[in-house]
This record gives sequence, C-alpha cells and structure tokens, in this order.
Amino acid sequence: MNKASNASPQMTVTMTKTDQIFHNLPKSLNAILEMSVRRNWQLTAFSDFRGNDYTFAQVAEYVAKLHILFESAGVKQGDKVAICGKNSSKWAIAFIACLSAGVVAVPILNEFKPDTIHHLVNHSDAKLLFIDEAIWKTLDPNDLPELEGVIYISEFGIELSRSKSLTNTHDNLDKFFAAKYPHGFSKSDLHWHRDKPEEIAVINYTSGSTGMSKGVMLPYRSIWSNIRFTMEYLTFLLPGDGVVNMLPLAHLYGLVIEMLHPFAKGCHCNFLGKTPSPAILLGALSEIKPKLIISVPLVLEKIIKSKVFPVIQQPKMKLLLKIPVIKGVILGKIKEQLMKALGGNLREFIIGGAALNADVAEFLTRIHFPFTVGYGMTECGPLITYEVPEKEKPGTVGKIVERMEAKVDSPDPANIPGNLWVRGDNVMKGYYKNDEATKEVMTDDGWMNTGDLVTLDAEGNIHIMGRSKTMILGPSGQNIYPEEIEQKVNNLPYVVESVVIDDGGRLVALVYPDFALLKQDGKDAASTMDENLKLLNSVLPGYSKISEIRIFDEEFEKTPKRSIKRFLYQP
Repeated sequence: MNKASNASPQMTVTMTKTDQIFHNLPKSLNAILEMSVRRNWQLTAFSDFRGNDYTFAQVAEYVAKLHILFESAGVKQGDKVAICGKNSSKWAIAFIACLSAGVVAVPILNEFKPDTIHHLVNHSDAKLLFIDEAIWKTLDPNDLPELEGVIYISEFGIELSRSKSLTNTHDNLDKFFAAKYPHGFSKSDLHWHRDKPEEIAVINYTSGSTGMSKGVMLPYRSIWSNIRFTMEYLTFLLPGDGVVNMLPLAHLYGLVIEMLHPFAKGCHCNFLGKTPSPAILLGALSEIKPKLIISVPLVLEKIIKSKVFPVIQQPKMKLLLKIPVIKGVILGKIKEQLMKALGGNLREFIIGGAALNADVAEFLTRIHFPFTVGYGMTECGPLITYEVPEKEKPGTVGKIVERMEAKVDSPDPANIPGNLWVRGDNVMKGYYKNDEATKEVMTDDGWMNTGDLVTLDAEGNIHIMGRSKTMILGPSGQNIYPEEIEQKVNNLPYVVESVVIDDGGRLVALVYPDFALLKQDGKDAASTMDENLKLLNSVLPGYSKISEIRIFDEEFEKTPKRSIKRFLYQP
C-alpha cells in the first residue's frame, strides 16, 4: 500500500468538468504537432528576437537531421536526451526533435550551478546533451562519463563525441540527409513517432520552493491534455499570430503553454533569450503586438507598482477618483495606456507560477484588464486550474481544468483549508528513480497530493492559502500561512519581496528592499523597515504579528517559475 494512501484524504468534494468533445484533434501529441507543420509549412515558427527566423518547414528539416544524429549515437525510443541553455529557436527545435522521435527530453535550467547540472545529466541517464557553449565551459566532461556526445545548441555542432558513428555522421550530415531524402525533403517525408498515452515524453527536474530537485516523469497524455485544453479555450490565437516567449523553456509553463501550444496552432514564437530588461521586453511587446501574454506576476506588478500606483496615490488624483464620472475617464485612460504598453492587441494575460499581489489584482479588476490567474505544477504538465478573464473571481486561481478531478482533505472545504488532491490525464507517472518520493504523494488509484492548502467555494473556485510544508503552527494552535503575511509585507513601501519564517517561535520577515528607490527618495533602509514593521503589525492578528524585519542585500534565490526557494532561508 502506498504511503499516500495510508493517509488518504477524506473526500469532501469532487469536481469534474464536462469533457467537451473535440472531434478533429488526434489522440497523439506528435500527430497534432505534425499536422501543424504540414498546414503551416511556409509560415515562421520560431525567431530569436531580432535574430534568425525559422519556418515550420525549416524546423521539420532540422528535426529530421537531428533524428539521423540520434540514430548514429544509438539513441533509441525511450532513451534520454538533456537540453540545457537559454531560450532560443534551436533549443525549441532540439526539444521537438526529441518529442517527435519518442526520445525522452530532459530540460535543465541554464541557471543551475555546474554541480547541479552534472548531477541531473547523470541521474537522468542522458545519452546526449544539448548545451550552450558558455555553460559547457563551466562543466567537467570527466563528471559526465555516460554521455555519448555533447552538442552545442547554437549551431548543433559536436563539442564532445565518444562515438565514432556520431562523429562520422555529424561531419557528413548533409550527405546522410541527402541519401535519406534523395528527392528533397517535403511534407510527405514527415512521419513522426506516434506516441502512446503512457509513454514518457519529458523528465523535468523540479527546483522546488520547499525541497530538492526530483525528476518528474510526464507521459505524452499529460502534454497532450494540456495542449488540448489550450486549443479549446484560447481560440483567439490563430496561425501567424506572434507570441513573446519570456518564460524559461526548461520550466513546463514556458515549455508547454508558451511554446508547444502556439507551435500546435501555427503561431510565431519569438524567444527573448536571457531574462529581458523592462526596456527590451516592452520593445518586443510593442513590435510583436501579441494577443496572448503568459507571465509570472512580477512583470505586471512592476509596471503597476512603479508606474501606476505612484500616480493614482497622489492627493489630487485621489480626490478626482472619488468623482464617479471623472473616475471612469481616468481609469479608462490608465487601461488604454497599459494595453498600449503591452502591444495594443492583447486579448488575454495569463498569470501563473506564484500569487499575484492582492492590491495589483484588485486594481486590474477595477479597470477591467483582461487577466486571469491560473495554477499548476510541474507534476501536472503544468495545468491544474484556469478561468477565462471575464469569469475570473478575485483571490482565486479558477476551476479545475478538463480531464482532471479535485478533492480537498477538509471537513468544510469552503471555510477550513485542506490539502488539495488531484487526479486525471495531466498528472505525472511519478518521480524518476525515486519510488519513495512518488509513494509519499500518490495513491494506488492515481490521486496526487499537491501539497497546497486550499479552500473551495460553491462555484468550484480554488483559493490557495499556502503550502502545507510551510504552514506555521501558532502559539495557541492557530494555522499561520506565511504566504498570506508575505502578501501584506510586499505591499509595504519600498519592499520588493519577502519570506516569512518561524525562528524559534518568533515570526520574522526577511525582506529584500528596493534600494534604488530608497536612495532616490533619500531614505534609510533600516528606519524605513522599522516604520513598515509597525504598519504591518497594526493590521495583523495578535498570533501572527511579526517580531522583526531582517534586510537582505540581494534578491532571494528562485525556482524556474520564480518562486522563492524557501527552504534555503529556514533557520
């Protein structure tokens, strides 16, 4: 019996949305992607922003060449290939080459340290490694003994080969390609692997906020189900539409929702490479004019908190906003300027990866900005909940998505938080080579404990209170959710981000302030945070008052989805 099933949650509510019939969508993920390539052959699929462009036809040709390389290196269906680099067209092509060959892709975040990359490549049993040259120069080949070869992502050049066949094939790849396709490469030569639902497509290593990395095994059904959901709900995205790709491809949110989903629709993905500066990001949005933007909360929060709030909080503006007619005009103008800054063509802004600042969310709702806050995790490839913007309920993360069920381990889910359990097509098969960790979160009948404490309202909307692993027990047995306190801390003046910890029975807020703004305003960080502490405690109940604010000089270390690695800051 699994560990998780020994602590099987009391079933208080089960939600299953109606599984809409999507008549013309193949059951195979690769069949969907192959169909898109055929239909959009001459359209641009990928671009490195203000760099090289690749049509769907060129992507297909590169994929065919990489399949030849795989074969020469002895990489077969079910074998693993790791990919580690900043976002780029060639990164996406390498991933699609794996997917379409039935080879298990292992995306690795380019920001990981060398010893972590060594460990993940070895642990995954990868036979090939696609990597950026700059990252490879920090690694030691002797610490990667099982690799058959190392391929630079930028030009698909061989940096290391332990196979004569791989070396020979790479050096004569055009000749091998011409021999395989003597009449030239065309749509009729597309014969991608027809995946089965339970085959493993991706092993993605989490870099969790509460613990160390585990290799999430995602079957093709999980990626297929996520893609199907986006095709059903985000119908406004059409072939040729531009998408700005800012999220890391090594994270499932950026990989599936922001890259594979547009590719399946014939859209044009524009990769910004490394994390862009605000100026580069706004320039890209202005140039590409996307209908859809997918982002972590930080992007919108920075714009609203730095550009909008200072204006509307001026005494004169506060007075004008109390006059109904003038208020409508002012808020309308603010929305117009915000939409223009984001390209002027926006239909939907999807926020995920972390909670959106409550004040920012309330303001966006007031101006009828087309945003929605979703929720997911690597273990679900990634979607768990979603709601269309016009039905989005403030403070919640939407409803459970199609082909998924949810239940809450609580006697009163609407009022008493409980662990959220999910089951369905999106859910992983388990953690790679880690049966113990798998049994801790999954039951024999497929239910998975998300580790999140939630409430569930009558309409099926889920409100996330916090992680069960981060909940702090108060002095009189009260449940304290640090994430809720952090929302209030982050709303204080000059605070960029925070972590609330239990330090020997005392609640302490670790804060990274906006040092540039403090300097600009001629304020001292320590005295400002002392004032903030008084302000904060005036709105907190007695059992959750903060004893101290500790100032950090640098940003907190983040996971790929930009969540703070909380475990690094526990006493």
